[in-house]
Amino acid sequence: MEDFEKEVPQEVKLVVTEEMRSYFYDMSKWARFLSVVGFVVSAFLTLGSFGIGAAISANPAMLSQLGPLGAIGATGFTIFYLFLALLFFYPSLLLLRFSAKAKQGILFGDQENFSDSISHVKSLFKFWGVLTIILIASYFLLLLAVLASGGIK
Repeated sequence: MEDFEKEVPQEVKLVVTEEMRSYFYDMSKWARFLSVVGFVVSAFLTLGSFGIGAAISANPAMLSQLGPLGAIGATGFTIFYLFLALLFFYPSLLLLRFSAKAKQGILFGDQENFSDSISHVKSLFKFWGVLTIILIASYFLLLLAVLASGGIK
């Protein structure tokens, strides 16, 4: 990152046109909507995590109906759903922060808020990038494990 700053001459300034400002303002509105939806999904997953854990605890026969997934038990399902809720919550929080800072930056010409909003978008993309790398690596490892166990013939 420091190399990029050294390469750019100091007299070159980024110009944000009115059209770009309107795009960012529209993005901030959609980001707020998506963040609210993400928070709602996260809340439902959190409530569902405790609900499914309680349902399985109350009726242990449900575990046998779940097949191999039943081996993780009620606590395992609760932890899994809480993990999914967290996966929805964090990006939603970043979107909400982006939305608020971008709107302030655009409406009032506040460079600091606008820069903060861009940093939240950067964090959002970094989160999804790392999560994507983890998923691709886990799929690859799962495929290797299945091949090593002789599962695919």
